[in-house]
Amino acid sequence: MEVVLRKVGRKPGRAVIGRLLRPPRKGSVVVIEFPDGLHEYVTTPVKRILRICGREIYYLQTANSRYRLEVRSGESVPAEKLAR
Repeated sequence: MEVVLRKVGRKPGRAVIGRLLRPPRKGSVVVIEFPDGLHEYVTTPVKRILRICGREIYYLQTANSRYRLEVRSGESVPAEKLAR
């Protein structure tokens, strides 16, 4: 699924656009593959996940940072996979 990951907070970074390889789950890392297929963006382990009701927007808190994950296309991430 195509996603956009943006760091939020005092030092926001550039947007990472690519394909989400596995759904975000508590305790695991988020891996996004860049369109070139050669590079990946990997976060630290996820501590918390918050979903905006009725939209495909998630806020993730990891060990070091906070992110906003927006699903652009593809199947939606089931809520039960996120709650683990």
